[in-house]
Amino acid sequence: MWRREQHRERFFRKARAEGYRARSAYKLIELADRFHLLRAGMVVLDLGAAPGSWSQVAAARVGSNGRVVAVDLQPIAPIPGVRVITGDVRAPATVAEILAALGQPADLVLSDMAPAATGILVVDQARAIELARAALAVAERALRPGGALVVKVFRGEELDRFLGAVRARFARVSVAVPAATRPESREAYIVARDFQGPPPEPAADA
Repeated sequence: MWRREQHRERFFRKARAEGYRARSAYKLIELADRFHLLRAGMVVLDLGAAPGSWSQVAAARVGSNGRVVAVDLQPIAPIPGVRVITGDVRAPATVAEILAALGQPADLVLSDMAPAATGILVVDQARAIELARAALAVAERALRPGGALVVKVFRGEELDRFLGAVRARFARVSVAVPAATRPESREAYIVARDFQGPPPEPAADA
């Protein structure tokens, strides 16, 4: 328990000192550095963005020539250089608003979406995969060919099936657990690069 609290507190203090809204900023920083995900001028979509720490990181890295669109069910306080949308990414109207705000295909889609925890492991894992699938569906609409997706998942029975769906759409797929993740957590991040587009529809029977 003491080690878990020290781990949590270390990143919490660091976030406060460096002006990030949440300790989760360091998860994206690690992933972006390890997989070379964020560069100046990129167009980035951040799903499940509240309170906004990932959008803070993205906006700083893409700079004034880039664009960041942040989406969440909960309102997000304004972030310089970020367009904020309040809505459900599973709703067609929200997806239409996202595509209009991006203005062009995105280079990178981020999703740190997570369900409200019930404490029932199998239920929480299933709901997390449902949100991950929603993020993948938005990425199919929003990403340019060759673009990348980072999506949070929870390790469990459905993960392999979801990984298969991601691998059908991206040429390079990795699973990573950033250092800022709580030691007791089952969360992980799928980092998928080189978007190939959705897989072809099966041919209809003649």
